[in-house]
Amino acid sequence: MTTPVSDVSLLIERGGYVMIPLLILSAISLALILERAVFWFIVSSRSRPARLARLAGDLRIGDAAGAAKRVDGDGSVYGTLVRSLHDHGASDAVAMEAIELARPRLDRFMVVLSTIITAAPLLGILGTVIGIIQSFELLGEQTTLQDPADVAGGIAAALLTTALGLIIALFTLFPYMLYRSCSNRALGRMEMLIAAAQQGSATVKADAKFATKEATPQPQSDLMKA
Repeated sequence: MTTPVSDVSLLIERGGYVMIPLLILSAISLALILERAVFWFIVSSRSRPARLARLAGDLRIGDAAGAAKRVDGDGSVYGTLVRSLHDHGASDAVAMEAIELARPRLDRFMVVLSTIITAAPLLGILGTVIGIIQSFELLGEQTTLQDPADVAGGIAAALLTTALGLIIALFTLFPYMLYRSCSNRALGRMEMLIAAAQQGSATVKADAKFATKEATPQPQSDLMKA
């Protein structure tokens, strides 16, 4: 009965020492994919269309306080954004700051996953090249090839690193593209909330200006002319 440790040892023995960084990359990739999956599950639960529509509606009519109450206790990027708009206003500077503060949370580990997608196949090819060189060195040391299976087996073992590198890259690529799409969608929804808040702020200012104008008494000369 084989154990995971013996399987890994056999894999390293057959594929060479390049298998070690490949296995490390596979473990890192799996851990980061699971972490991002949990993060986006939480964000998705906070970004249901009906909830975002209510938040946008409150902000559009200038009720930033009402929108802030809706996100009370919400630690997602949407809750943080709405509270920032309520506390600091909906100016372009505040909106840009809120977006830039949210971006690291949305794009966390994306550079690492992208690097793994690129590096894993290259490491696999490197392991294969090293294995083929070793096989041909074995062939060159023998004046007469006694067993062709030795060379063929060495080349086949060397190809394991390329196969593993491609598997890691493919395993990482699809979640990476999914998370990149989720990030773009989240940024678009945040921009929608910002636009609603700016519209509401403009409406409130216009109403306040109109009310002030109506409340200002007209000069006596104007009244006589009237």
